[in-house]
Amino acid sequence: MHKEFQCVRHLSDLALSDEQTLRCPQQDTAAQQDALRVQGCSVIFEDKASGASKERPNLARALDRVGKGDTLLVVRIDRLARSLAHLLEIVETLRAKGAYFRSINDPIDTSSAQGMLMTQMLGAFAEFERALIRERTRAGLKAAVARGAKPGNPKMRARDPIAIAEIRYSHNERHLNELLDGRDRWLPTVERLRPHLPWALVLRQIRVIAPPVRSFSERTLIKACRTLVGAGYADPVILQAAPRLPADTRTARLVADRLKMHPGASLRDIAAWLSRDLREPTPRGGLSWSAEGVRRVIEQARELRLLDA
Repeated sequence: MHKEFQCVRHLSDLALSDEQTLRCPQQDTAAQQDALRVQGCSVIFEDKASGASKERPNLARALDRVGKGDTLLVVRIDRLARSLAHLLEIVETLRAKGAYFRSINDPIDTSSAQGMLMTQMLGAFAEFERALIRERTRAGLKAAVARGAKPGNPKMRARDPIAIAEIRYSHNERHLNELLDGRDRWLPTVERLRPHLPWALVLRQIRVIAPPVRSFSERTLIKACRTLVGAGYADPVILQAAPRLPADTRTARLVADRLKMHPGASLRDIAAWLSRDLREPTPRGGLSWSAEGVRRVIEQARELRLLDA
C-alpha cells in the first residue's frame, strides 16, 4: 500500500512519523484534515505560507523524503502549486523518484493511466497558453508601431537614471526570486562541496541531479551563488577560492559526498556514477571505473577522514 503525503499550512504543530505527509488545506483546515485522514493520511508537514509563496521549506522536505511507490496527496492542487508550471514540475520530480501525485478534489492521480493523461493534457494547455501570450504580444507591438508608436519605456529611451535604477532593481529582484524558487534542489550540493572542490566539479554534480535543475554554466552558477550570498540565503564560505587538490584527493571527496547522500550505494553503483554521469578520470586516465577502483578511493577517503561523520 502506498504511503500518503499531504501538505498542511496555517496549523500550529508539525507531526512526523514513519509515513511523512504533506497536506495543503483551504481556509478551514479542520475540514481538510478530516478529508485527508479519511484517505489514510496521519502525519503532517506544515508550511505557514500561501500557495503562491516561493518559501515552502516543508514542501521541499516532503518532496525530498518521498520514495519509490509513495504518493503525494493534496486536497486541492491550488493549495499546493503556485502555477500550472509549478504543478508539472512537482509531478515530474515525483515521477523521477518512482512516486505518484493525487489530488482528492481534482481528476489527477498519476498512478493511473487516466490521471497521467490528464496531467499531460494540462502540460499541453500550459504550453498553448504561453504560445498565445507570445503571439498577442507580438501582434500588439506590430500594431503599435504601425500607428507610429515607439515601443518601450520613454524614460529608458531618454536614459533617465532613476528609471534605469528602478528597472535594474526589478530585474535583480526577479532574478533573486527565481533562484530562491528552486535553490533547495541544487544549493545544498554547492554548500557541501564548496570551497573544497572547484566550481567546474560542483557544476558536474549539479548537472546529474534528476530531474534536471536550472541550466547553469560555470559563470552563471557562480553568479547565482553570489546573489544568494549577498541576499543572506547562502553561506559566504562557498565563494572562497578552492585549494589545488591532486586528482585522486578530488575523487575521494566526490565519492565521500556520494556515500553521505546515498549511504546504500554499492561499489558498482558508484563506479557507474563516476564513469557515466561525472565522467571522472581514473588514476590511469581512463573513464571506466571498476568496483575495485572505487573501493580503493573509499579507503583513501577514510584515511583523509572524509567519512568520519
